[in-house]
Amino acid sequence: MITRIRRLAAILALLSLPATAHAATLEQMAGQMIVVGFQGDDVVDAAVETLRDELAAGRLGGVMLLKINVKSLDAVAAINAAFRAASPALLPFITLDQEGGAVERLTKEVGFKEIPNAAAIAAENSPEQAEAIYAEMASAIADLGFTVNFGPVADVNLNKNNQIIAKFGRAFSDDPAVVARYDAAFIKAHHAAGLLTALKHFPGHGSSTGDSHEGFVDITQTWQPAELDPYRALMADKLVDMVMVGHLYQADYSDAGTQTPSSLSPQWITGVLRGDLGYDGVVISDDLEMGAIRDHFTLEQTVTMAVRAGMDVLLFSNTAKYRASLGQEILDILVAEAEADPAFAARIEESYERIVQLKSRIR
Repeated sequence: MITRIRRLAAILALLSLPATAHAATLEQMAGQMIVVGFQGDDVVDAAVETLRDELAAGRLGGVMLLKINVKSLDAVAAINAAFRAASPALLPFITLDQEGGAVERLTKEVGFKEIPNAAAIAAENSPEQAEAIYAEMASAIADLGFTVNFGPVADVNLNKNNQIIAKFGRAFSDDPAVVARYDAAFIKAHHAAGLLTALKHFPGHGSSTGDSHEGFVDITQTWQPAELDPYRALMADKLVDMVMVGHLYQADYSDAGTQTPSSLSPQWITGVLRGDLGYDGVVISDDLEMGAIRDHFTLEQTVTMAVRAGMDVLLFSNTAKYRASLGQEILDILVAEAEADPAFAARIEESYERIVQLKSRIR
């Protein structure tokens, strides 16, 4: 059955909103690499209208909704319908974090059925039962018009005192094989609802002793190669839509004399993820406004380093210093760098091709 949200999106597309077919210009290819957050919780808000226009023009690839954008489920449905209608030929990444437990943008306060965190799900349910739980959640997310849920967490719960993963029960297990089985349940449930997913937080946040939201996180002494095992297993089963790379520093995978986090590191993205693990799908950053990035790199450094490292999608929550122009600022950096450097332009084209291929699976 066609959902109400998709009917509304189709009507809006036919009535008035311009749409761009698959992008061909440098600006439109670069635009597909950008996903930003915004301030507004109603379809008539200026920020929503601005993003709708940018999506329609091909200057933006997607949007990120946070709790501040959720006034009601009906309001979210209307906003997402407008975003879908703005670019029906190449649907946007309309994203949220809806893991369950503490990490939920849609809550019972607005009438959304909440579910337990990953640790509780795995403790109390088989993978098959977990898939049924996630299927109900995914269906409700899809009915609101979202196209991407940032999950599942592929981190292995190695540090029981971890303040961002273990503290909130976000990892399924301390056993990589168990993590992979429950990750698969999460992904299959979302695929059945027509949603894309993103494994996080590569190369592994479960052993860390810090929180990259707050600042620099050094995993040199704690990270273990087994933290890559869930990624290997899910890639072997061809279940991976996107891999989200965290802001984690491991000295053995950083250029000499630098402290480059994994999200900006060619050794991690091009070397380990694409080279060693053989992954050729879409790579998306964790929020590039987290303290681990904004406290150490300028916007221009962040954008150019991430793309050169092999990143396909640049995620900015737009919460550190909100401005409606952020997407355009990022786009200007991408285009200027590409016009000056053919190798950078080629990277943009590679990312664009991956993004278009992935977006063709959105329903």
